[in-house]
Amino acid sequence: MRKAFIIIGTRPEAIKLAPVVEALQRQGELKPVIVATSQHREMLRQALTPFGLSPDIDLDVMTERQTPTRVAFEILRRLEPVLNRLEPAWTVVQGDTTTALAAGIGSFYAEVPVAHVEAGLRTGRMDAPFPEEFNRRALAVATSLHFAPTERAAANLRSEGFDPDTIHVVGNTVVDAVHRIVGAAPLTQSKANGVPTVLVTLHRRESFGDPIRRVLNTIRSLVIERNGQIRIIYPVHPNPNVSGPAHEILGDLPGVELREPMSYPSLLRTFALARFALSDSGGIQEEAPSVGTPVLVLRETTERPEAVSSGWARLVGTDPERILAGARELLDDGPAYAAMTSGPNPFGDGHAADRIAALLAEHQ
Repeated sequence: MRKAFIIIGTRPEAIKLAPVVEALQRQGELKPVIVATSQHREMLRQALTPFGLSPDIDLDVMTERQTPTRVAFEILRRLEPVLNRLEPAWTVVQGDTTTALAAGIGSFYAEVPVAHVEAGLRTGRMDAPFPEEFNRRALAVATSLHFAPTERAAANLRSEGFDPDTIHVVGNTVVDAVHRIVGAAPLTQSKANGVPTVLVTLHRRESFGDPIRRVLNTIRSLVIERNGQIRIIYPVHPNPNVSGPAHEILGDLPGVELREPMSYPSLLRTFALARFALSDSGGIQEEAPSVGTPVLVLRETTERPEAVSSGWARLVGTDPERILAGARELLDDGPAYAAMTSGPNPFGDGHAADRIAALLAEHQ
């Protein structure tokens, strides 16, 4: 049986590619081989655990205070002999990480065709998100099969001149992952019982420094304003550019729970029972419709405009006034809250991985 390398470096990649591994296992025409780069070692393994999966090969590139350049260099160096030895039919990468780009380049050099899951996302700005917008655009050039999550993403690829026959709208595998963990229906417990909870996630590189401090100080102001009538749950990313300001600004505040990174099932259940989320995460924007919770996006632009147009997300950036206005509305304005939570799920039906597995087998 020919092999399909499933390249995973970060927690989001693990979550979104685990359903693809499971679909390939069910299908039985290509043998999935999970190749971990360990760009984020512990968080990656934690994310695979709910699916009963673990890496088959670990390139072990993670180092303290690593840079994208160092990660890319080590992946290229360590992946080449593995590709040459096992000669996979496909290299499957996901999203816009340094792992995805470096694995795509290395596979292209080795003449192994690349399949890109979540292809075609664009903001049109190379600085937002940085370096992800560059990564996904550069990766597209090395890709043989583009698995677009939405028709808008596919249209982006067609407009850039890629062969329409290589572009397939399959849905987003994050919906498959959410259905796998919590079921196809959003959790039904009332978000109105007791003190409302707000889930916070902050980790993007372009938020480091002044932007993240503005956001954290705004959250502090919101908690003080609500005087015990709000609960903040914030799983803090271990990067010191995040954890340092988080503990400095919010660590002494009653009603704020600064937690270690949560398992994916715990995060989804917390998200589902929250009143809303404050986040700069792309994954949170995609998960919002599946768990039934709106999100205020702490960015000026998004490569997931479908979340905004369907109502589940609103861009508020890092401006304190916009963040506070959005939070107050979602806490106090019932009709406004209902309007944000009544739209369709624009990211698919939970069967994206099966479509991907079928297309990989068809084109091997």
